[in-house]
Amino acid sequence: MLRTHHCAALRAENVGQTVTLCGWVHSRRDHGGVLFVDLRDREGVTQVVFNPQLATAAAEAARGLRAEFVIRVEGEVVRRSPETVNAKLPTGEIEVAVKALAILNRSEVPPFPLDEAISNEDLRLEYRYLDLRRAEMFRNLAVRHRVVKAVRDYFDSEGFLEVETPILAKSTPEGARDFLVPSRLNPGRFYALPQAPQQFKQLLMVAGLERYFQIAKCFRDEDLRADRQPEFTQVDVEVSFLERDDIIGWTEGVLRAMFKAGLGVEVPTPFPRMSYREAMDRFGSDKPDTRFGMELTDAGDIFRASGFKVFRETLDKGGVVKAINAKGFACVTTGQIERLTELAKRHGAKGLAFIKVEGGEWKSPIVKFFSEAEKKGLSERLGIEEGDLVLFGADKWSAVCEVLGRIRLEIAAMQKLTEGSRALNFLWVLDFPLLDFSVEENKWNAVHHPFTRPKAEDVPMLDKGEYGAVRAEAYDVVLNGVEIGGGSLRIHEPDLQAKMFGILGVGPEQQEAMFGHIIKALGFGAPPHGGIALGLDRAVMLICGAESIRDVMAFPKNNRGQDLMCDAPSAVDAKQLKEIYIRTVGGDAAS
Repeated sequence: MLRTHHCAALRAENVGQTVTLCGWVHSRRDHGGVLFVDLRDREGVTQVVFNPQLATAAAEAARGLRAEFVIRVEGEVVRRSPETVNAKLPTGEIEVAVKALAILNRSEVPPFPLDEAISNEDLRLEYRYLDLRRAEMFRNLAVRHRVVKAVRDYFDSEGFLEVETPILAKSTPEGARDFLVPSRLNPGRFYALPQAPQQFKQLLMVAGLERYFQIAKCFRDEDLRADRQPEFTQVDVEVSFLERDDIIGWTEGVLRAMFKAGLGVEVPTPFPRMSYREAMDRFGSDKPDTRFGMELTDAGDIFRASGFKVFRETLDKGGVVKAINAKGFACVTTGQIERLTELAKRHGAKGLAFIKVEGGEWKSPIVKFFSEAEKKGLSERLGIEEGDLVLFGADKWSAVCEVLGRIRLEIAAMQKLTEGSRALNFLWVLDFPLLDFSVEENKWNAVHHPFTRPKAEDVPMLDKGEYGAVRAEAYDVVLNGVEIGGGSLRIHEPDLQAKMFGILGVGPEQQEAMFGHIIKALGFGAPPHGGIALGLDRAVMLICGAESIRDVMAFPKNNRGQDLMCDAPSAVDAKQLKEIYIRTVGGDAAS
């Protein structure tokens, strides 16, 4: 090695030793001819001092140092005077009196300061190799490393085998668009990058591996947001001969290991559980944030015979009336109400009815339609007090839950209800619907994926065509309103799997073309099996307290799916396209 110590290693007990350090010039300060440099490597910072009286040549050469120059220094560890000790640094009691300096490389002026927060994310991503020099970013990657190691150690201790599955696979409909890869050796045919290893891990169960896991790369060509990337990583798990509580137990175990390794906290288990129906009914979300209240409350019985026409007619048509009480938020501004109303409209509501409680008075255009009994019932049901803001939803059950669930989260953000919270509110959401009807497509779709097992007691409803009432043996694990994992028990019988495909509108010929390999495999003694996939990027994001999964990935894409550092995706020339039998329509490449 070119050095004897890293830049966070030296302490008072090293005083008097001659050491060699390498790193980047983090900052420099000239104090009357004596130059002080903070020397940085991935581990931390050490102050090094260039004194002309001690080493004239080194001090003279140091005057040319600038930020991010790469240097090597040799010198003696000395104790700082008491008034110059920096208690904020692990190395703050000492400094290195430099005797020799070697400039290993010079640097251009960085496009942004590396010791400050940077608001321009595109600039950060264009110069990602510089962004990663920042202490925060290195910490995130180091945490990710420890978390991944904890995953492997945990599953190894539980008898799981890590198996890699293919990246070049077959395109099958699994809920998002595939990235397609043309095959030069098979003209006109395409691979797909896997959205998940779902079919391969089920085939591993047919193969008798029994306990599998993988740190798996997945690819989905979909619109991006803070917790979504075109390529991402998941902790993929599949087990044979299990029941639902078995996979829940292993999942809680690995999450305990991940958060212990990454955050140093003990996560209590077992996690609370609630059904999908309860989650939607109380929180308006299938990934509820339980760090605050403001739950959705049913008020249908209160307004069954109301003089307020909107509520009464909704109830007469079989709809629901629900309300939330934003405690202490009667101070809401006009602009905030407009934001909430627009949010409600974007998710299908016609408007947003609300009541402010100020000065002992209920203020709202709709209050005049309420009887005293209705006001009393509502007040008791929601615990309404001075300063509260009550908001209503009236429509079909699913629509009301969706709208008020969104409103609940937006108000929580406005009131900063979770700001600074260190709570880790894990929970399981169970018993999802198996199928969902798409009016636009006029067909039934799988809520999770087509291999999800229906609950045994609900299977007869499949034969009766009562698809909307069938529940799935599916489960999601949620942390603070973020889904960090989802899974299910799988269909292992070929006839039931074929029936499921039929309900989804996949006919026998399509089944053979798209899923023939897995249906065939299920006919060779497939064991009962199930599993889960945990979003590694999302979990590490939550452990690090980051705002986006981009902050815990080394080289992510921006919110337009672009790699600004490497300029990808990029155009390719006509020769390359010809070799893979592709002709472009428009774009930069020649056709």
